[in-house]
Amino acid sequence: MRRNVHIGSLGIGPSYPVRVESMLKTPLSVDRELWLREIDDLAAAGCELVRVAFPDMALGEQLVSLVKDSRIPVMADIHFNFALAMASIEAGCPAIRINPGNMGSREKLQNFAAFARKHGVVVRVGSNSGSIPESKIREADMDEAAALADSVGDQVRLLQETGLEDIIISAKSTSPRVTARANEFLARDYDHPLHIGITESGYGERGIVKSACGLSLLLGKGIGDTIRVSLTEPSINEVRIGRLILQSLEIRRSYPDLVSCPGCGRRRVDVQDLVRLIEPALDRLPPDLTVAVMGCEVNGPGEAAHADIGVAGTATGAVVFSRGKVLQRCSLEDTGKAVIAVFESLAEEISGSGKGEPLR
Repeated sequence: MRRNVHIGSLGIGPSYPVRVESMLKTPLSVDRELWLREIDDLAAAGCELVRVAFPDMALGEQLVSLVKDSRIPVMADIHFNFALAMASIEAGCPAIRINPGNMGSREKLQNFAAFARKHGVVVRVGSNSGSIPESKIREADMDEAAALADSVGDQVRLLQETGLEDIIISAKSTSPRVTARANEFLARDYDHPLHIGITESGYGERGIVKSACGLSLLLGKGIGDTIRVSLTEPSINEVRIGRLILQSLEIRRSYPDLVSCPGCGRRRVDVQDLVRLIEPALDRLPPDLTVAVMGCEVNGPGEAAHADIGVAGTATGAVVFSRGKVLQRCSLEDTGKAVIAVFESLAEEISGSGKGEPLR
């Protein structure tokens, strides 16, 4: 049985939902209001843990301020510097990401572990495929995934020798297949929670597809306790895509489900235009709703009869329907207005019923 850990009040492990995290892209060296605004945007989007680079002791006051004012738990990201790791604990960070192998002497690592245990700090360790020594790959008979998992294992053992057990482990590659196999080895050999993601996955649709493929390979096997979609984009996009991946795999639901037909020569309405019109309104609705946009009668209220609210084109215009029942008929010119009016009415009805926040 795998372990649970707690980063502040945030539970991570088999007893809790798969958590969605991101990394603060605004440096601590810039105006405080900028990184606090990013934190607020991340929290509103459903981010549950944020990692922050802490590269310089001169930024200590900023880190203290971030930890104090952040709406979500903060994990300090430390490389090579034992003093920075200790300072991040002193700043109040409930979690730290380090590489135990580059933290200096065994005595320093022991001191760090003792300090982390004293303050209840969770430590994340891990490796990226780009940092694996060639010697380690040769030892693994050129099996990059095995070498990656073994490299992480080295770090875990170093921490375990210090008596530290509140550990999250991570193995990432730019290759979804290598990442998946490495994490399968780790899930087999260790009982610590696993953080998963495809490192440096890229920009736009390329990065989204690569991340979705890699995460799905693991999440579909029940592997992964926290995820990050690493995109060359604003951090809020990472969170939204991460939550959509979990929703598509039916692991966690964060938004109403949008069902729309691809559109063909039978369509009576412009499906793309209607989807663009409707999508911004979805965030105002509870996540257990299903919304359908269908281009014609073939894919209309019948095929989408399960939808809580939907719109479909007809020979004379369009219909707005719910659970297969037509609520309103309208002309093509008035379709957009009619759908938004129904959405507004539905949002007010739900708000008045006290169902609470849509995102969960």
